[in-house]
Amino acid sequence: MGTWKSRGLRGSTLEDMINHSNEVYREKKLALIQKIPTPITPIEIHKESRHITLAYFDQKSTVDYIGAVQGIPVCFDAKECGSGTFPLQNLHAHQLRFMEDFEAQGGIAFIILHFTALDEIYYVPLADIRRFWKRMEEGGRKSFTYEEVDKTMRIGRHRDILVHYLEVIQKDLDRRET
Repeated sequence: MGTWKSRGLRGSTLEDMINHSNEVYREKKLALIQKIPTPITPIEIHKESRHITLAYFDQKSTVDYIGAVQGIPVCFDAKECGSGTFPLQNLHAHQLRFMEDFEAQGGIAFIILHFTALDEIYYVPLADIRRFWKRMEEGGRKSFTYEEVDKTMRIGRHRDILVHYLEVIQKDLDRRET
């Protein structure tokens, strides 16, 4: 079980941008993606502000987002990375298993990774995550680097869509067909 203190959860900037993008996708009837709340048990609540200052996660979470894009089930996690290296410890084995099970049911699973120092956002498909995870299990590096990320899977912005990942999902689907 993890805990968090009053500063809140990391990664909220990326999640805010994704949440806004998902709302635009919903309004335009392009996709319906929901943020999955992480169930918590409050331990300490500030008396005056009534804000939770200490809590425990009730259970292991699966992924941050789940939904459908034009009839295709999708699930993904949003991650931020301050350096040019993403530690695989930030992705848990139960999340990887969920994503694998999700794809086994015909869905698409991936992470959206924001390299904050570069302000670049990438779509990292499950196939790449599996490759990095396998390397770690075989005694290799416990992370992957910015250089290893497929630069053709960079997620851009489009008008009012801050994280326009639908285009990159299409690119992933096209690759899977060939």
